[in-house]
This record gives sequence, structure tokens and C-alpha cells, in this order.
Amino acid sequence: MKQKTHKGTAKRIKVSGSGKLRRYQAGKKHLNEHKTSKRVRQLKNAVDVSPKDVPRMKKLLRRA
Repeated sequence: MKQKTHKGTAKRIKVSGSGKLRRYQAGKKHLNEHKTSKRVRQLKNAVDVSPKDVPRMKKLLRRA
């Protein structure tokens, strides 16, 4: 049987040009009024997936 990409993971994780896995941080969708501008600004940026999680994410993505 064909291996399938885990679509929930595929929507959340992007593969960079160099092959690194990038993800966006939680906590910026709503209730931002009480958060500092700095905190909201920093949450906007994508971050690398933790090295420990990379093998599991690659298995879910099946193509990275």
C-alpha cells in the first residue's frame, strides 16, 4: 500500500530551500490585546522544528 503524507502536518510544517523544517508558533491568533507588541511581533516569525522532532516530522511528511 502506498505511504501517504500526513495532511495535518503538511499544512503546519514547511520545508525550506535548504531542507530545514520550519513551523509557526502558537499563541498569536486572538487575545493579543494584553500581549506586548514585542511578544506579538516575535510570534509572527517562523522557527525551526526542534532537532529531536525532525525525524518524526519527516516520517509524517514522507517527502522532506
